[in-house]
This record gives sequence, structure tokens and C-alpha cells, in this order.
Amino acid sequence: MNTLTASAAIASGNATRAVRLANVRQQSLVTAKVRVLWVLLIFVFVTLTALVRVAQLGVFQQTPERTSMAEALLPARGDIIDRNGIPLARAFPSYSLWFNPAALGKGGQPLVKSPEEVARALMVIFPDADQADLVARLKAGKPCYLRRRVLPEQANKVFALGEPALEFPRENQRYYPQGSLAAHVLGFVDDDGKGHLGMEQVLEPRLLDPAQRGAPVALSIDARAQGALEDELNRGMLETNAKGAAGIILDADTGEVIALASLPSFNPNRWDLARNATVFNRVSNQVYELGSTFKPITVASAIDAGTITDLAVRYPTAQIKIGGYTIHDSHDFGGSLNVPEALIHSSNIVTAQVADKLGGPALKHTMEALGMNERPTIELPARGFPLWPRGENHGDWSRITTMTVSYGHGIAVTPLHLAAAYAALVNGGIWRPATLFKVDPAHLPAGRRVFKAATSARLRQLLRLIVVDGTGRKADAPGFRVGGKTGSAEKPNGRSYNRTSLVATFAAAFPMDKPRYVVIAMLDEPQATQATSGQRTAAWNAAPIVGRVVPRIGPMLGVVPDAQRDVDITDLSPLVGSGEGE
Repeated sequence: MNTLTASAAIASGNATRAVRLANVRQQSLVTAKVRVLWVLLIFVFVTLTALVRVAQLGVFQQTPERTSMAEALLPARGDIIDRNGIPLARAFPSYSLWFNPAALGKGGQPLVKSPEEVARALMVIFPDADQADLVARLKAGKPCYLRRRVLPEQANKVFALGEPALEFPRENQRYYPQGSLAAHVLGFVDDDGKGHLGMEQVLEPRLLDPAQRGAPVALSIDARAQGALEDELNRGMLETNAKGAAGIILDADTGEVIALASLPSFNPNRWDLARNATVFNRVSNQVYELGSTFKPITVASAIDAGTITDLAVRYPTAQIKIGGYTIHDSHDFGGSLNVPEALIHSSNIVTAQVADKLGGPALKHTMEALGMNERPTIELPARGFPLWPRGENHGDWSRITTMTVSYGHGIAVTPLHLAAAYAALVNGGIWRPATLFKVDPAHLPAGRRVFKAATSARLRQLLRLIVVDGTGRKADAPGFRVGGKTGSAEKPNGRSYNRTSLVATFAAAFPMDKPRYVVIAMLDEPQATQATSGQRTAAWNAAPIVGRVVPRIGPMLGVVPDAQRDVDITDLSPLVGSGEGE
């Protein structure tokens, strides 16, 4: 009986355990189903949320804010290239160094090491940085850029410092592969992507337009000629200790600017260091009294008007006293000079007499036709307004004004004004606006006639004569038939002139038998040095710059030196005596 009872008890216990096990399994199954249901509900919720967001973006978002794949692959800003396709300005993705003090959590220490230690470590990677500035920014504990345009290898070194607060966001940056070359033409782009100063500012809408930025913008600039011009101007500055220099190479027929240089220059890749006087463009924005370079313009105007009909006619060289002023020459050239001699020796006295006979209205009309009374015509935003002499009661120029303007005093213009005027002097007499865009030769701008074709032909002879026998001898480049005129003008100082401060200019064109290019070289306050034999005038400093530039750029621009060709000046040579000028 006891045995049966025990067996029954055992059987009853087993049954109870089985029931409990079944209950546990049932409960586990229910729990699993509930969990699966929750997962399913969460998944459905997330999916629905995503679908709603997609619907919002696809249906309610404005179309212009959607970026197509094609647009996303375009550069952030269009490229700028020279006339031969050489890149001058490009957009590229880069890293920046960003300080994020909240990287380790709000309220915590932003840096693992002290700001001083981090700054010292960063100076090893970026030697040109300002350590005190880095320490100040790190101590301030505010999000900020510590560096823009960080190279990948530099980013790796910063990452190795183990500071989570130093981050490297990817950004689009502007890069100028040629460095400071043509900086005053290009301008620069700041960290906010905005263009300043040059063509970056002018072309901003086009460079940012998705419909156009895939195609680079071609300028008229030739990077090779630009480099040669900048190099020789810089050499001239160093040799004469000048405070600045300016130069331009202009296509005489189309008005295209082949090169434009203003020194000192700046590096647009470091725009943060460029906000100083170096960004000022001496070619298009600064006006100068350019002195004797105006004398060929006066002579051309007189030939056109019939005031000069015989180049052999001689003019007395005695000083002229008028209106309380005395017009004199730099040297004593004897008792008289004819026009070719006056240009060769750069006589103020003879030029003033020619202008006096021509008359103020005619000379003023010529200057206006050459655009000397308005800002220079070019696409650059910085364009200086000339110091234009006012006539009596705002009418015609007085006699003294006419005389002084004839040799470049009392009127101040930019070197760009002068380049366009010389193009008209030598190209057959047509003035055309200067441009920084390539010009289709089949669609030249009409321009306006200023001089007769015959007058232009005579001026080509006279300009060549000045280089062969006159003050421009140091600009001669064998085989290139250079013609031009020197100009050395004292800087105005109130109502008088500062005899110790000169602007030395040489205005030239080549080859003079069929002119293709105008070249202007100007030095601002050159000093008398051993390199210039102790002289400060343009014949000794600006003319040699042109003499070195022309052989460098000629072959690049398709002008091959030919010693067998030249302008025929045989009819002028017998008219020329000996003497010296500036």
C-alpha cells in the first residue's frame, strides 16, 4: 500500500512538472510573439516615417532646391583659363581644421591636453601659423576655424595628436595654380565663396551658374607673356629701388589684353593676407602724369589737322614764359629743332609750340576721342577716373593748359589709357576698347577712327626713329623693330612738382612695319642706381624693361625676329641731327 501510494505521488509530481513546463513554454511562445510584434510595429513605424519624409521632399520641396546628379558632379565654381587653356583659377575639394569644443560632450573639457600644448603641436605642422592666436582660440572654447585649406598629410598629422575636438570638414576651395601670376586680373575668392577685385568678382554670376560652370571661362591673357612681363618689371623695380611698377601688353588690332601686371603683387591663394596696398591695381586704377609719352599723340593730332605739313620746319628752342610758368627742356639742344628731332630728344619747348599752333579745341578733341576724359574701358571693377584739365568756364582749354597737356603735364591718366591710345597711333588710327576676353578676329569691335591711316603710318616711322636714334635706344630688340617713346614726369606736389619723385614710362609697339602689340612699362619713383648708371629717367630704366620683354614674348606670340625687315625711315634720317634728351 505504501508502495502504491509512493508511485502515485511520483506520477502526480511528474504530471505537475509537465504542466508547469508546458505553461512555461506557452508563456515563452507568447513573449516571443509579443516581441516579434513590437519589432514589426517599430519597423512599420520607421518605414512609415521614412515614407512620409520622402513624400515631403518629393512633393512639397521646391524644385530649385533639389540638386540633380549632373549638377552635383560640377565644380562649385567655374574655372578660369588663359587664352591657351592654361588654368588660372580652379575649384577643388579640400579639408579645413575646425575646432569643436563640444566633441567630448557639453560641459566637459574641450581638449585632452592644454591649449598651449595643442598650439605648440599645431605649430610643428603649420609653421606659418600664429601660435598666440591659436592659444587664444583654443582657450575661448568657441567653435571656429583654425585653418583653411589643410593638405591630407597635414590632416593625418593633426589626427595623430589624439584631440577629438580637432575636426576636418570637407569644403570647396578656390585654388590658383600659377600663384601670384595675374593676381590683379583674377582677384580672389574669400572663405565664404565670394569673389573680390578682379574677374572673380566680374564673372561671379557666370562662375556660379550651374548651366555654365561646367565650361571654363577663357580670358585674353597669355600666361607665358604675363610671366615674362611680371618678371622683367620686378627686375626693373629691384634694380632701381622703385616703390611700384605697372605694365601691359595689348593687341594693337583687337584691344585684347595679353598681359597686365601691377607690382607689388599678392598671392590670391592667401587672400587673408591680401587685404593691403598690394591689391591696388596701378594699371587700371591709378592715374599718373605720364609725361613725354604724350608728345607723339600731340604730333599725330597736328599732322591730322594739317598744322604740321613739313617735318623739316624748325622751331626755336628758347624757353617759353607764359602765365607765370616757364616751359624748358632737360638739355640745351641748340637754337632750333624740327619735329623728328624734337621727338628724338624729347623737347617740351617744340611740342608746346606745335600744340599752341594746333589749338586747344583740336588737341582736346583728340584726347577725348582717345578716351582720356573718362574711366578706362575694361571689364575690371577698379578703374581710375582721369584728372582731366578743366577749360575756361568749363569750355576750351587755355593756352597754357594746351601747351602743358601736349607733353603730358596737367593731365593724369592710367597706363591702360596710354596703351589704348598707342594702339590707335600705330594700327591705322582706330581706337578700340581694351578687353580681358578673347576676341574673335572675324568679329572685331568697330571702334572709332581717331587718326588718318596716313598719319598712323608716319607715326610708326617716328616712333621707330626714337628707338633707333633717340631716347628709346635701350628698348631696341634686334629683329623685332620696336618703336616707342620715353616719358619721365615729376610727381605733382600741390601746386608744384616734386623733383625727387619721378614716374618713368616707356610706351612701345612692335613690329613697327606691321604693329601687332603695344607694350607699356612704368616704374613708380625709381631711384638712380648703379644698374642705371646713376640715372632716374625712363631712357635708363623703363626702356630697358621693354627691350628685355619683347624678345621673350615675341616668339610666344608669333612674332619671329627678322633682321632683314624694318620700317622705312630713310626719308626722316636726313632730318635728324645729333643731341641728347631724357
